[in-house]
Amino acid sequence: MSDENDNKPENDPQLAAKIKGSARQIWLAGLGAYTKAEEDTGRFFERLVQEGEQLENKTRGVVEKQIKSVEDRVEGVRERATGTWDRLEHMFDERVSGALRRLGIHRREEIESMERRIEALESELARLRKRAGDDEE
Repeated sequence: MSDENDNKPENDPQLAAKIKGSARQIWLAGLGAYTKAEEDTGRFFERLVQEGEQLENKTRGVVEKQIKSVEDRVEGVRERATGTWDRLEHMFDERVSGALRRLGIHRREEIESMERRIEALESELARLRKRAGDDEE
């Protein structure tokens, strides 16, 4: 019976040593793979960061160009709107002035001009009266 027990694979010392050696190699290979993956992950992460920075720089330029383009368009629209608004305001002023003239109502500038002319005439009249009074004496 002892021969039967010696032939069993569980009792073979060489087989046990081979299995133990294989298990150790598998363990060491796993540790090596883990270490390699950790190193590669760090390098991979750094490469991703560099590519992200490059992409950010490229897109920043594109975005800045788009912003400038939009600002230019907005400025053009603003200028056209301002010009249109100025023309409308001028037309409105002209129409209101025309309507007031037709109603016989003078513009403020015209009234101020007439007031200056009246003051000048009054000054001239006072000067003439004074001279006439001086001549009588």
